Formats: sequence, C-alpha cells, structure tokens
Amino acid sequence: MRILIVDDERDIRTLFEQRFRKEIKNNELDLAFAHSGEEALNYLIDKEQHAVLILSDINMPGMSGLDLLAKIKQKFSLPPPIVMMITAYGDQENYTTAMKLGADDFLTKPLDFKQLKEKIKNINHD
Repeated sequence: MRILIVDDERDIRTLFEQRFRKEIKNNELDLAFAHSGEEALNYLIDKEQHAVLILSDINMPGMSGLDLLAKIKQKFSLPPPIVMMITAYGDQENYTTAMKLGADDFLTKPLDFKQLKEKIKNINHD
C-alpha cells in the first residue's frame, strides 16, 4: 500500500521510516513524502493518484492541509484516497472543518504509531 505523508517538517521522513521499517522491508508499505500541499497535489497528479492513504498535517505554510483535503476530495474521486488529517492542535474547529471537507480520520501529534498501524491494517483488510 502506498502512503503519501504530507508535512512541512523535514524530519518526519526519518520518523516514519524508522517506525515502519519492518513494513517497508516486507513490501507491505511504500511511503512517499511531500513537504507542502502544493507538492502533494503535484505528486498525486503526476502519479495519477497512486496513493491509497494520505496522511496530511493541517498547519503548513502556503496551502494548508485543510485546503489540500478539499482539493483532493474535488479532484480525485475514483477511487477516493483515504485522507487522515494530522495536527498538533486537536481543537474542535479543525476537527469539524476536516470532517465537513471529507476527512476519513483525524489524528493528533505526537502520533500514536501503534494506533496508526492498526488503522492501516484495517484499511488493508477492507
């Protein structure tokens, strides 16, 4: 399963690659990274929406994760990618907005990787 991780923090790549080392090695997961909403959209267009799951930070310079979510849900409908929003601020307003825009899930930082792995497993079995 291809997962596109969108976050402006550069060290997020190392963190995900460490936490999913076994899954990557076993070819269960293929991780791709974008450091902005614009970069993520370009990736999805170039790869013809090859990502099954998109994990996107909300607070990023330029296009926010919520703006990205709205564009993904408008442009990519078949099959719709699963989009989980990630934020350091688990406030009600961001949650409500994300859900209205079509987010499939809402996670808060610091990420609980055990919980995230369970959610990914459930996607694989649906």
